[in-house]
This record gives sequence, structure tokens and C-alpha cells, in this order.
Amino acid sequence: MASWYFSSESVTEGHPDKVADRISDSVVDEVLSRDKYARVACETLVTTNTAIVAGELYTTVEALGDLDVEGAVRRAVRHIGYTSPGEGFDADSVEVTDLMHEQSQDIRQGVDQGEGRAAWLHDPGLLGAGDQGIMFGYATDETPELMPLPIQTAHNLAWGLSVLRKSGTIPYLRPDGKTQVTVRYEDGRPVAVTQVLVSTQHEAEHLGKEVTVPEITADLRRHLPDFVAEGLLADATWHVNPTGRFVIGGPDGDTGLTGRKIIIDTYGGSAPHGGGAFSGKDPSKVDRSATYAARWVAKTVVAAGLARRCQVQVAYAIGVPEPFSTLVETFGTSTVSPDRITKAVEDVFDLRPACIISDLDLLRPIYAETSAYGHFGREGLPWESTDRARALSDAVGR
Repeated sequence: MASWYFSSESVTEGHPDKVADRISDSVVDEVLSRDKYARVACETLVTTNTAIVAGELYTTVEALGDLDVEGAVRRAVRHIGYTSPGEGFDADSVEVTDLMHEQSQDIRQGVDQGEGRAAWLHDPGLLGAGDQGIMFGYATDETPELMPLPIQTAHNLAWGLSVLRKSGTIPYLRPDGKTQVTVRYEDGRPVAVTQVLVSTQHEAEHLGKEVTVPEITADLRRHLPDFVAEGLLADATWHVNPTGRFVIGGPDGDTGLTGRKIIIDTYGGSAPHGGGAFSGKDPSKVDRSATYAARWVAKTVVAAGLARRCQVQVAYAIGVPEPFSTLVETFGTSTVSPDRITKAVEDVFDLRPACIISDLDLLRPIYAETSAYGHFGREGLPWESTDRARALSDAVGR
């Protein structure tokens, strides 16, 4: 029996890189709420008492002349929970620099074709990919969410830290934090979580008493298992705040940048990554929309019972609607010929950018909530739907 270990990590919404992601996606949502056909690419840098927002924007709506980037930043930071003055980074005192500018006309003319910005709604061939790139999607039957067990568990624990903090269940917790989970596999199947690592920012004192690592450990071991399947962590060894102190955190403790946690955003290393970040980009950028579509396809293949594992690769060229290539890989787990699955995918899913945007209804301000705890394996996101599983199964003749 072949046995090995695999680890994945997650971070909380208060991690500096995730603060930057939340701000960038909040700007995208702010723009799309005013003009759903706008083009926006936004990058954010955060550090002590500072948030710098830069990027490109294209719109014909005059209302965007008073686009409130600073307000979007402060709302994002407040939502995360950095609201205490004097701690190096908070929603009211952070200095915001807005460096957004107009999108390059060279890029715009390669993406939009035909008369009017929305002409592609009636002819998908008029919307080219917003950039070249290679996108991957993945799904596995290891969890009910059809996600790899290590990353799904790490996300659930990171989410649990946020819930325990915001609900006041563990009132001394602060927004920054990391989780890491190690899973033992035997013959390709997960059999046990063996290691759990949690590093969480905390107050130095609470109710006049020092907050200690043993206290944090006891509280986390009491409450965090509630956020994963019952018994999943029963045999795991726990490691909590190994440095012994984590009081200074968030952007005051480390610089954060948009798009620096792309493996956490996807599958925790269980599948390849094309390299492009998601946050800060409108859906014309295939880095975002086509990666969502690739997950949609892969998850549908597994949900239809056509394979236990599925990986989808899609490649694009800037300005060209049709994918250069599409590959469906099932790692020897398929119940029918992989060639039949690939043909069925091509029949059931149109992976041109315009069709992805329309089918998944992506011209909406839905992106800020994707900026932490992974873009996949979460209820309510359109690319997590499996409503085409029956059509896909029929297309392979089952």
C-alpha cells in the first residue's frame, strides 16, 4: 500500500496579502456596481498605516468620475476588523493613495470588437480574452465540496478563526492568522489528518491578564474542531503559535500585496496553477473568469460520476475568443474513456470568455467575498454549480 503525506495552508482575511486582495476586489465591486461593462485591473499594497491602490480602468459612465476608492478601502479594512486606533493599521486612520488610471487603448482594442461595449452579448466572437494565459481547474471526491481535503480543512480552520473572533467566542483574537494541515494518504485516498498548525494574532492582554500560548491552544482545540467534519482532527498533533507571541500582525507586521496567495486561492498545491492572480480583475480577464470556468467543468465531471479526480487546462491568447487548447485529465479514475469526457465537455461547455461571463453571470459585484478562504469549494458561487452534470453524463452516453 503506497502511503504519503500532503500539506496545504490557508490564511485569514486579516493576513496582509489578503487585506490587499480584499481591497482590490472591493474596488472591482465598486466599479461593476456602477458600470457592469467596465474594465478594471486593480493592485494594492498595504503596510503600516498605508494603503496604495494602483491600476487601470475603462468606462464610459460619467458617474465613475467620483469613484470612491478611498471609501472602498476603508470599508474593506473595517469589514476585516482592523478598527482599533493606534495599532499601526486601522480603517479610520490608514492613509490611502489612489493611483488608478485609464486602461491602455492597445489592450482595449484587442479585447472589445464590434459596435458598442456590450456587442459581445449577442455575438460571443466579439469578446477576445483579456490576456494570454493558461488556466487550471480541479475537483476531487475527497470532500463533499469536491475539493482536496488538505486545503478544504485549512480553509475551514482559517474561517473558524474569523468566526470565533467576530462572534466574541474567543475575544482576544485579532484578524491576522494562518493555518496548515497535513493529511496522510494511502493508495491515493486520504485516511487521516496528522498535523494541524495554527498561528493566530492575539491581544497581549485581555481583561487585565496576559494572553498565553497554553490558553490560546486550549481555546482553539476546544472550538476549532466545530468547523470541520466530526472526528476529523481526533488523531492530529496540534501546533499553536510556535514563536510564542503574535501580537503585532496584519499590514503593521508585514507588507501585503494583491495576488500573492494564489495557491491558497485555488487547490493548496494539489493541482497546477497557471500563474495569474484573481483579485482586482474584472471577468474579461481570463486569469479570473476562465479559471472559474475550469473549476466549473472539473467539478461537473466529478459530480456526474465520470471520474473521482478531474483536472482541466484551458489556454488563451489575448484578443482571441476561442481557447487555443482544452485538456481534461482524470488520472486513471474515469468511469468512461477520457476521450469521450473531453468531447462531452466541448459539447456542453462553451469556454469563450463571453459565454463564460454570460453563463456564470459574472458582471456583478460579487468579488470581495471571494478574496479570502479560497475561491472554490464554497456555497453560493456560480462556478460551484453542478447543474450541468446530467447534460454532461448524457453527452457521454450514460
